[in-house]
Amino acid sequence: MSEEYAIDVRDGRLGQVMGREGGYVRLRPPGGGCEWDCPPEALGEAPPGEVLRARVRRLNAEGRLP
Repeated sequence: MSEEYAIDVRDGRLGQVMGREGGYVRLRPPGGGCEWDCPPEALGEAPPGEVLRARVRRLNAEGRLP
């Protein structure tokens, strides 16, 4: 499964790209939570270090599941 991450440059939040809807990109915080809409022009490239941290957090969380 390929994960795509982006930065919402309006506030600096990192989000996992969940899809595109109505001209907006849907982002979700790396650890889960409420998705938000981001206009495509407000998307920035996620720094590789931030993407790596997000993936490690997700894998660690999956390892703790029963």
